[in-house]
Amino acid sequence: MRRPLLLASLLLAGCATTAPDPLIAPPPEAAPAEAAAPAPAPIPARNAALAAFFEEYDKANLDQSPLSKAYRGIKDADYGKWDEFTDAADERDRALDLRYLAELRQRFPRASLSPEDQLSFDLFEYRIARSESVRPYRKNGLVFDQMNGAQSDGPAFLINIHKVDTVADAEAYVSRITAIATFLDQALAEAKAREANGVLAPRWVYPYVIADSRNLIRGAPFDRGADNDLWADFKTKVGKLDADAATKARLIEAGRTAMVRDLKPAYSRVITAMQAQQAKAGTDDGIWRFPNGAAEYQARLKFYTTTDLTPDQVHDLGLAQVARIHGEMTALKDRVGFKGSLQDFFKFMREDKRFYYPNTAAGRQMYLDESLKAQAQVQAALPRFFGRLPKAPLLVKPVEAFREKSAGKAFYQDPPPDGSRPGTYYVNLYDMNDMPSTEVEALFCHEGIPGHHLQGALLSELGKGEVPPFRQFSGYTATDEGWGLYAEKLCKEMGLYQDPYRDFGRLQLELHRAIRLVVDSGIHHKRWTRERAIKYVEDNSADAKGGIVKAIERYIVYPGQATAYMVGKLKIEELRAKAKAQLGAKYDDRQFHDTILLAGSMPLNMLEARVDEWIARTKA
Repeated sequence: MRRPLLLASLLLAGCATTAPDPLIAPPPEAAPAEAAAPAPAPIPARNAALAAFFEEYDKANLDQSPLSKAYRGIKDADYGKWDEFTDAADERDRALDLRYLAELRQRFPRASLSPEDQLSFDLFEYRIARSESVRPYRKNGLVFDQMNGAQSDGPAFLINIHKVDTVADAEAYVSRITAIATFLDQALAEAKAREANGVLAPRWVYPYVIADSRNLIRGAPFDRGADNDLWADFKTKVGKLDADAATKARLIEAGRTAMVRDLKPAYSRVITAMQAQQAKAGTDDGIWRFPNGAAEYQARLKFYTTTDLTPDQVHDLGLAQVARIHGEMTALKDRVGFKGSLQDFFKFMREDKRFYYPNTAAGRQMYLDESLKAQAQVQAALPRFFGRLPKAPLLVKPVEAFREKSAGKAFYQDPPPDGSRPGTYYVNLYDMNDMPSTEVEALFCHEGIPGHHLQGALLSELGKGEVPPFRQFSGYTATDEGWGLYAEKLCKEMGLYQDPYRDFGRLQLELHRAIRLVVDSGIHHKRWTRERAIKYVEDNSADAKGGIVKAIERYIVYPGQATAYMVGKLKIEELRAKAKAQLGAKYDDRQFHDTILLAGSMPLNMLEARVDEWIARTKA
């Protein structure tokens, strides 16, 4: 996974027609006025003051978020701190946004800007309006859950983002281990405040949170067991330092003290609090259970899809897409000679052992090896489909043991602009029975290349001034995840899925996203139970049982987000078909894909306007 609401139609680079400048007279030899083409006004140059304004806004945001700095590869005096998890910090962030929005409107009249600067103006307005649209519901969110819970965010950040290149970096790591206690206590205070207003996770969420927390205080340095993931990471990073043995020993001892003195008691408090909440939690799952649940669900659908689709329209779209993909699967079933119904074929694909690697270390390595094989095949085909390619390498790695039971199936982390960290595709190999071999290529194409890695790394590597930082480092789920799903099918054109069962795996993952439209709206709008949603997936797909449960549980705690994948993918496919139809021989995949990727993520209607402008310019 990685990173919507339609605004009025927006003019993008080059698509506006401008009135003639009344100060420019035609030359004497020009045709009569009634036959003369109007002289266009010169397109305004990019506004240097506006670019500086956006840079200033970015710096102000970074100054309020030590974690954002670290994700960008920035090491400064905050490189040992956490973000503050309080209402006061939230209000500071909002006040900063609103202050800069007012300044933007006051200092930079939109009509005076170049088309590209107008796009930035519009995106900045949209960004803040989007945040404001869901602000009334922010206290309905879960602080601790199995997807984005505070219990796992901190350790995952330290392991994957906090680089240790110097002794000072290692000392900052120790500072963050110590300070994680404050972060978790702030998160607990917020969770308890929301509990007082009736916001509790469904009961089944708590065992995941408690298990993650226990994993982080189990093993060395707390007992005689094997090193836990966080401790092993710290020791490994210190071990690689160019420092003398005494310095390394001092750092290791400081880390041990912080783990035992600060981190363990903090996680013990989390466990106690979550056990107390679990005893009070109910079994209702949908967002409808809140007094403002219906309004919130509509707002979140708009937030994620960037459209005005209603819950019922989302549901109906899902049913239509499920039917379409079932038709394609039926054709494939017949092609491989399977005798029986589509549901029989689903059962065969779900249960036949030939489609799963062993649930062993060797089986996990086989899955990783197949992912690397897909990477090599796609990498060789990229120049035929993309003009600009990323420099950052892609690392494929398993999800860490401490969070693999609760984490999602797969996800991706962008590299920083300085190239100091690769892009990373995390694949969850906790239970190989949930990871069919038929899906290995499509899952890699989504999270790796040409999916999120191509998308994220290209944006990270844009040169200074190509787009403002707020466009470079933020995203919209419909565009970003729509691209990931689009990339799965694009890999078919790149030569993958030669095995028809791998092609079934691609269709199964597409079906998985179509089903999301049905079950997400079913749970949060039509008041489906968790069990009914699980049964719908079982009846209509070949998803593994464990994967079905984990997916439904994700949609429950993340209302609306999963609907954006199919909505975005359908729009990108529509735009590609339009471009091919209108441009004919002038159509070039490399130009189309660069148009989609190199301007930063944006709402779908702005993306469509950008592609329309590219089509018009290419035609000319």
